[in-house]
Amino acid sequence: MRVFKHCCDALMRSPMLRALWLCAALLGVCAPVQAHKSSDAYLQLDSAQSGLTLRWDIALRDLDAALDLDADEDGKLTWAEVKTAWPRVQEYGLARLQIESCDLRVTERALERRNDGAYAVMFLASDCVLSKTPVIRYSLFREVDPTHRGIARVQRGGEPLAVLMLDPAQAAAVAAASQPAATTPAEPHAGASRWEFLREGIRHILTGYDHVLFLLCLLLPSVMRRTPEGWRPVERLSQAVLPVVGIVSAFTVAHSITLGLAALKIVSLSPAFIEPAIAVTIILAALDNVWPIFPVRRVVVTFFFGLIHGFGFAGVLAELNLPTSAFAWALFQFNVGLELGQLLIVVCVTALLFLLRQRPRYRVWVIRGGSFAAMLVGALWLIERTANVSLMPI
Repeated sequence: MRVFKHCCDALMRSPMLRALWLCAALLGVCAPVQAHKSSDAYLQLDSAQSGLTLRWDIALRDLDAALDLDADEDGKLTWAEVKTAWPRVQEYGLARLQIESCDLRVTERALERRNDGAYAVMFLASDCVLSKTPVIRYSLFREVDPTHRGIARVQRGGEPLAVLMLDPAQAAAVAAASQPAATTPAEPHAGASRWEFLREGIRHILTGYDHVLFLLCLLLPSVMRRTPEGWRPVERLSQAVLPVVGIVSAFTVAHSITLGLAALKIVSLSPAFIEPAIAVTIILAALDNVWPIFPVRRVVVTFFFGLIHGFGFAGVLAELNLPTSAFAWALFQFNVGLELGQLLIVVCVTALLFLLRQRPRYRVWVIRGGSFAAMLVGALWLIERTANVSLMPI
């Protein structure tokens, strides 16, 4: 701990290190162009004695990133461009999906527009009969997006529904470990674990950079107190922890409400509204750190903004058409995973800020500097999400 504190002291004393710290923080949250919308594909597999059928929904935005479907590079995909690219889409997809020893064939294809954009839909079939939950080899977008996941809903006649989280990176590990001439089926790289969605919730919050940045904006002043004379550091950790608990609890309750409503499709708002709105919450939370703009307590503001963020989490569950009991269990796991990931962020950041709070330039470099950096990133995300342009590097 002393070594860690010494490093923190050095960080706040050195102008060069301070500049590097701010640049690293800015670049860290700028890394992905689409800061929140995760890359997910949906597979619905039904097996019977006559064979299996599979519906596979893949977002066109993800296919465009991998295959460059936008032939005229005007930033818009037309039906003609997608139709021309269908053979490449089909070849690309089938090369990255294998189900046990089943030979999959495409029976139909379609396009479907959803709240979060257009999807290419492939309908596949095979004559093989599954005697157990299948071994699925899935490596879609492995080379272009390490955060991508496939979410498979597997229904076999007379058997309980299984939901599998398909990680392309794990498929690569299985393939590397397999012998070329092996005939024994490999273990599934995404097993039918009952805790798939808990892990997915943790991953979702840790890779949801806009949600993380919003939390950081709330935490930057958590170890300080506003007085008529300006910011003053708290004396004890408990003085910082209690307000943080209130703020995080408000955020948790709020986004849990809208997550459930959106996932149940009771309330549905387009990402064209939600994603820019999330960027606005970052800008306003950061602005409030520098110039107080809200006439109510921050916990109230956090609750209101949390309602907006909850819609950003909902896409993973809304597309699977799960039965009520399976859906409730998946929603519970996913939300617990979100909270565990959020708790990890809050504990680490609050501890670091508490160690730094006594530094003379904390208010300037951490609160003001960090807030201005967050406002800049939030503004860039807002422009990207409203004008459909790319301003930050991938």
